[in-house]
Amino acid sequence: MENKTARFTVLMDPRKKQAFEQLCASQDLTPSQVVRQLIREYLDRHGASYGEDKPANNPQVKF
Repeated sequence: MENKTARFTVLMDPRKKQAFEQLCASQDLTPSQVVRQLIREYLDRHGASYGEDKPANNPQVKF
C-alpha cells in the first residue's frame, strides 16, 4: 500500500458508473481498490516505473 494518496477524478457515464459499483460490490471490493489495481497493471504492462527506488519513466502510451 502506498504511503501517501492523491485524488484522481474520472468523469464517466452514470450507467457505467452504477454497473461498475455494483460489480465491485458483488466481488466485495471497493471501486477504489479495483481502479488502483487496474492502474498498477497498466503501468507494469507498459514498463512505467514508479516508486522511490528509481526515477519515473514516462513511456509513450500504446493501446
